[in-house]
Amino acid sequence: MKKKMILAALALGIFASSCSSDDDNTSNSNSNLVLSLDGLEALGDDYVYEGWIIVDGAPVSTGTFSSVVFPQTFEVDTEQLNSATTFVLSIEPAVDSDPAPADTKILAGDFTGSSATVDSNGIVANFSASTGTYILATPTDADDTNEESGVWFLDNSSGSAVTGLNLPTLTEGWVYEGWVVLDGTPISTGTFTDPSAADDNASTSVFKGDTSDGPAYPGEDYLQNAPDGFTFPTDLRGSTIVISVEPSPDNSAAPFTLKPLAGMVPSDAAVHAPIALGTGPIATLTGVVTRN
Repeated sequence: MKKKMILAALALGIFASSCSSDDDNTSNSNSNLVLSLDGLEALGDDYVYEGWIIVDGAPVSTGTFSSVVFPQTFEVDTEQLNSATTFVLSIEPAVDSDPAPADTKILAGDFTGSSATVDSNGIVANFSASTGTYILATPTDADDTNEESGVWFLDNSSGSAVTGLNLPTLTEGWVYEGWVVLDGTPISTGTFTDPSAADDNASTSVFKGDTSDGPAYPGEDYLQNAPDGFTFPTDLRGSTIVISVEPSPDNSAAPFTLKPLAGMVPSDAAVHAPIALGTGPIATLTGVVTRN
């Protein structure tokens, strides 16, 4: 019920006309809205976080912020704050001409009395049942001597390749991205929204070989055009594989804070054999919002 209430409120088409309460001065008093949020990361110069309260089904901005040190306090019109049913946190362009919330909403929760417990489960996705399998292989070239230099998110344990990632469908404004962390440096395998289809850079990757684009699943071969400080082909055994959830659009070359799946490649991993991913370090963001 909580998720349905939040998503129903956010789907209303009257957002844009209701986002500002500055047009009338029916109330001259303000109250404090205190945010105590866990797990947020700084967004860089191009984006900010923006809080919203849902009043009579429409969003009212509570202000933007870029610092992720909490608690933080914002002054909000008392009447509107007392009438609010839900709090939502979105990611917005730092220079933003659109008064409505962006699609990229990261936290939400309904008020009960003076507080709202917020999380990312209902507004991004719930990753509690997520699982993952991958193999080491380099199907985009004709060389079978470098198979430990590619990772593909598929499961071939039955003898035929099937989808290796069990992940929920993300809400608007979010995409998945795979990563290999080599010597502490994350290198992307590409972004995707459908775990049973090729990722977005399947045909344009600068790392893959020249023979094919690989299987119709997310993944990457690290065979050429290595970043500075690296040599391709390489050996992914001992590296860490990560699936993150990224805001879209995204101006950062690093993984975002939400990482539902991760795991180290065993040092003795066999190529072409299925390897399981474990639970990632951060699958849910949480917090408490208090009005007083």
